[in-house]
Amino acid sequence: MLKFIFWSLLAVNAALFAYGRGYLGHFSGNEREPERLLNQLNADKLAIISAEKANNAAAAATAAPETKPEVQACLEVASFVLADARRFESQLEALKLGDRQSRHNLPGSEVSSYIVYIPPQGSKEGADKKAGELRALGVSNYFIMSDNSPLRWGISLGVFKTEGAAQNQLAALMKQGVRTARVAPRMSGSKLLAYQFRDVDADLKAKLEKIRAGFPNTETRSCK
Repeated sequence: MLKFIFWSLLAVNAALFAYGRGYLGHFSGNEREPERLLNQLNADKLAIISAEKANNAAAAATAAPETKPEVQACLEVASFVLADARRFESQLEALKLGDRQSRHNLPGSEVSSYIVYIPPQGSKEGADKKAGELRALGVSNYFIMSDNSPLRWGISLGVFKTEGAAQNQLAALMKQGVRTARVAPRMSGSKLLAYQFRDVDADLKAKLEKIRAGFPNTETRSCK
C-alpha cells in the first residue's frame, strides 16, 4: 500500500513538472512553449551585429538635424523724407531694437570733398590696433571713425577740398610706410534718410517689411 502511494505521488509530481516546463502543452492551445517562443522570435530572420553598429544605428535614429534660423547681418530700409522718417521711427519703437538699429543720411549726387583713409577694421579693437601701427610709423594726424557710416571703424587721415591735395597727402603717407591708405570722394549729404538693422532674422524682417509697406516711396535692401 505504501509503495502504491509513493509511486502515485511520484507520478503526479512528474506530470506537474512536465506541464510547468511546457512539455505537455497548455489548455489554451496545442503548441508546446519552446516551439511557440521559437515561432515568435523568427530565429531564421535574426542577424548578429557589432556593438558599434548598434550604437551608430541608434544614434542615427534619434538624432534630429539642427536647423539654424537664417540671419541677415545688415538690412537697410531707405529712402525717407524727414516727415516720413519720424513716423517710421515711432512705429519701430514697439520692436525694441535698441542699438541694433541706426539712421544715417543718404549721400547726394555731388562731390563735396576728398578723404584719405584706411578702410574699416571691423571693430573698435581692430581700429585701435591699426592706429597703434600708424603711431609706430610716426603718423599722428588721424581720426578713428566710430559713427554709423559705411566707414565705421575706419581711420581718416585727412579731408581735402580737391582730389590733388588728397593725392599729395596719400603720397606723403606712403613714404612713411603707410600701405593701406586710399583716396575717396565724399558726397554732399542729401535730405533723404535711411535706416540700418543688424542681426535680422526672418521674423524681424517680416515685421520691418510690414511697417515699410506703409511708406510706398521706400525700399528694403542689403547694406552696402
